[in-house]
Amino acid sequence: MATNMSLQAKNRRSFLIQSASMVAAASAVGTGLVACGGSDATPAQFDYGVASGDPLATSVILWTHARIPNSNADVVLTWQVSKTTSFDSIVASGSVTSTAAKDFTNKVDATGLTAGNVYYYRFLDTTNTSSPVGTTRTLPASSVASVKFAVFSCALYAEGYFNAYDAAAKSGAQYAIHLGDYIYEYGAGATEFGNSSTPAGRTPVPATDIVSLADYRARYAQYRSDPNLQAAHAAMPWITVWDDHEFANNAWMDGAENHNSTTQGSWAARKAVAAQAYHEWLPIRTPDVSNLLKIYRRFDFGNIFTLHMLDTRIEGRTQQYDSYGDADGGLTRYATALKSGTDASHPMMSTTQQNWLTSGTAASTATWQILGNQDIMSRFWFPANILQDSATVLADPSNATNMAKVQADITAYLIAKATLAANGSGALTATQTALLDTTTNPLLPYNLDSWDGYPTQREAILQTIKTQGKKLLTLSGDSHNAWFAKVTTLAGEQVGYEFAGTSVSSPGFESVGLGALASSLDGTAVATGNANGSGLGLVNDLGYADTTRRGYLLMTATNSDVKGEYVYVSTVKSQTYVASVGKTVTVMAAGGVTYA
Repeated sequence: MATNMSLQAKNRRSFLIQSASMVAAASAVGTGLVACGGSDATPAQFDYGVASGDPLATSVILWTHARIPNSNADVVLTWQVSKTTSFDSIVASGSVTSTAAKDFTNKVDATGLTAGNVYYYRFLDTTNTSSPVGTTRTLPASSVASVKFAVFSCALYAEGYFNAYDAAAKSGAQYAIHLGDYIYEYGAGATEFGNSSTPAGRTPVPATDIVSLADYRARYAQYRSDPNLQAAHAAMPWITVWDDHEFANNAWMDGAENHNSTTQGSWAARKAVAAQAYHEWLPIRTPDVSNLLKIYRRFDFGNIFTLHMLDTRIEGRTQQYDSYGDADGGLTRYATALKSGTDASHPMMSTTQQNWLTSGTAASTATWQILGNQDIMSRFWFPANILQDSATVLADPSNATNMAKVQADITAYLIAKATLAANGSGALTATQTALLDTTTNPLLPYNLDSWDGYPTQREAILQTIKTQGKKLLTLSGDSHNAWFAKVTTLAGEQVGYEFAGTSVSSPGFESVGLGALASSLDGTAVATGNANGSGLGLVNDLGYADTTRRGYLLMTATNSDVKGEYVYVSTVKSQTYVASVGKTVTVMAAGGVTYA
């Protein structure tokens, strides 16, 4: 368990660290730095801390923001990488100039490092003023025994405090993976998502939806001013990928649900400036400087796992079936396309990226293939009657009659399913038989923005990995709830498992009156001994669910197993919180899953 410090204590701690860094900088560097453009008269400020990211075996990206107060003058910086916190053993160094053209953000690729090593880094201006000191590490050597990493997604500033980042910074995680929705694009209006109970000081800046380059830059600056986010960045290297809210809600290649071309201009222009700000403010190694919209990339964590970071949002996704305004939420359009075969022309990523992925899994000799994936990949198919009932609750969460009907229908379905499992079809009543008959009560996907809305391409990827004989795990975000599930083909053949983490702060099912669904979804409401993984829930492939709490995933990977700890924080509405592990799920390389 970990309880965070008060904001006053954090500020005091930050001041002491900054002061110590400045003293160390003066001792290590002396006064030999050459001034440039008069910047030696006024020290730069490192208001957004430091960060590192995209580690490789011999290099890592280092990031900071440096600006002289009330000035647009260039700031000449020296960066240093050391084996020690005293910087008496510097192994790499160089210079970079912080300019207004880059919003005073700075990224350098520190090379010549050694695999599996911990390093400390900092930036110094020409007055010897130092940034905070960050901790980073390279990717491990092939012989590494284990890798520990934190997984985040969906951090809505207006919804609450980033306590999950604070908890992860203290967890001992060696790396961090962020699966998207690092920022949100919404403004400060009372009806905007997440603004119904905004804590003091968390009002979005600017107050409108972000559209221009200046808007996106300002929003990143607000997020990066958060002390918990700064602490998590400074504690370990991050590997990030965007989802939709770094652009606009439910984005796809040529548009977004939350983009109005009449009032917000060209989607292509908005997409371009959003990508530019992302590359400026995140410690990402840009794969192609001529195409900032290409960010899929790969990392080898020794012989334990290869991480394939996907872009299932911007690079090649076609419009979602549920974005056309159909009365049934797009399900008829979806079913028709899947049945007719036209869904094959409805991809979530380009053919180029799909081939890059499957060729990469084929070439990898690591024990595990892990997909860093924005959206849920498992089949989240609900009984149609439950899905229809839930839609009425979503439309009017305060209607007690609608909620009661959902609860009654869920109970009836779960009892029928448990009866079938325990006693066979002969024990079912006519009503129960009808409930479980998928011709009259079909199983339907609840979220066509996820991989369920792109089933043909998902099937092609899974069939290829199945043929390769690889051990597949997917890490997913976006849903704001915690899940663990089988990853199966359309025919129900298991290919892997999915760890889907809850959000850092964004509200989940509980915000629309469906927070109590978890035990019905994963079957623990009826399973003997309250066991996970029984397959007796509303979602056949689901082994574990939590639909009320915020937090992050803490993963530990070895050649023999991969353990996921679902870490939850007690609140996001206060800076005083407790972090605890709600469930631990371990997948064995030899086969099988344990829950604790």
